[in-house]
Amino acid sequence: MDPSFTLAWIGIGGNLGDARATVNEAIAHLARLPQSQLLRSSSLYRTAPIDSSGDDYVNAVALVSTSLTALDLLHALQAIELQHGRERPYRNAPRTLDLDVLMYGDAHLDSTELTVPHPRMAQRAFVLAPMLEIDEKVVIPGLGAARDFLDAIKDQPVRRL
Repeated sequence: MDPSFTLAWIGIGGNLGDARATVNEAIAHLARLPQSQLLRSSSLYRTAPIDSSGDDYVNAVALVSTSLTALDLLHALQAIELQHGRERPYRNAPRTLDLDVLMYGDAHLDSTELTVPHPRMAQRAFVLAPMLEIDEKVVIPGLGAARDFLDAIKDQPVRRL
């Protein structure tokens, strides 16, 4: 792979409106990101809200190759969220669409705008199940193999749609 490109993992989810259609539309948007290529996307998964409220979520994960910086990628994802009516009235509010940069290569970033690897990704079945569907050997930088966290999240129901 071209060294100017970075593999980035994107978490996708929503629980307002037609969440299934919105997640599919978000994946289509990711395929059109500038300076990027959608490599793979997972199946869709239904999960109960965690630290949130409202209807069940529809979640997926995508793997992209991008020459965007981590912050430029985040800003592009936030623009897609806004196109889908994303509002942020309070932390963990129900949402039409949530797009998270889960990992950006092997980078460790911690700024006011972006933290990667995502600080709670290893604690979330709705992230690990679709991520492991794409790559069963995926490693979370600084933490280890994603599959090693499955036992800790086995009480979180996640169902492939």
